Amino acid sequence: MDNFKINIQHTNKPGIVKFETNKFLTQHESFEFKNIDEASASPLAQQLFYLPFVKTVYIAQNFVALEKYDIVDWKDVEDEVAQQIEDYLNSGSSVVKAKEEKAKNIPVTVYAESTPNPAVMKFVANKKLVINAAEFKNIDDAKDAPLAQKLFHFPFVKEIFIDENYVSINKYEVAEWDDITIEIREFITGFLQEGNEVISAEAASDNQKAEKYNSSETKIDVNGLDDTAKQVVAILDEYIKPAVASDGGNILFDSYNADTKTVKVILQGACSGCPSSTMTLKNGIETMLRDMLRDKVETVEAVNG
Repeated sequence: MDNFKINIQHTNKPGIVKFETNKFLTQHESFEFKNIDEASASPLAQQLFYLPFVKTVYIAQNFVALEKYDIVDWKDVEDEVAQQIEDYLNSGSSVVKAKEEKAKNIPVTVYAESTPNPAVMKFVANKKLVINAAEFKNIDDAKDAPLAQKLFHFPFVKEIFIDENYVSINKYEVAEWDDITIEIREFITGFLQEGNEVISAEAASDNQKAEKYNSSETKIDVNGLDDTAKQVVAILDEYIKPAVASDGGNILFDSYNADTKTVKVILQGACSGCPSSTMTLKNGIETMLRDMLRDKVETVEAVNG
């Protein structure tokens, strides 16, 4: 299993810095501690309060945020703090005591949202569900993803895509969304309210391509790609992914062929099998890449389109 890694993120408040992690620290809960006494439920927070400049500690699903006093500048201490948090997490010590973390009836809301793909419905939560996107074609794929595994017990569930704060479900034609949407929404809500794990670290590591190119929490690894391919990845991340995510889908870079000037991508979630995906590829993505990367890209193809 991969070790914890910390990514330093500055915020719009100069006194607060976020130390983002590549794995979840809590399940659907957040904590705020203003002093070492309040932090009795969190050994990690208590340790951080021994740093004399720490004013407030925030612990959320995948980050620790610290507010400091003005006696130091973050640029002088943030690397040392990041290393301290990383070492603590990799020691296996408790972040928040289990009885505090596993609260009953965690406040979670879920709403259903239609997508351009009539076979896919998007179920959006007010909590972060995963750090890296994951797609499941069947129940075997979902062996390390408890939520997806349980959803496959519904006979009308065909495929599942989970990203950020939503679950996209592709159904079989045997059922209509009008008849099953409320049932699925209530099931997902109940699952999350109980504090259950959505997807395990093992499942994330099984989705290496998604982790490599689709992580919204870490920098994309473009090692080994040529300059044009790197530009394609950057354009997909900045301009394309936010749009398809709003429709319950995802797009991953697969390859770039300089000889044929062809970009190949992988479609996930609502984008996979969507009747309008071909039009989107040709009239949207292909046109954008041709305009922005003149003479370098001519064609965009979906390897699973």
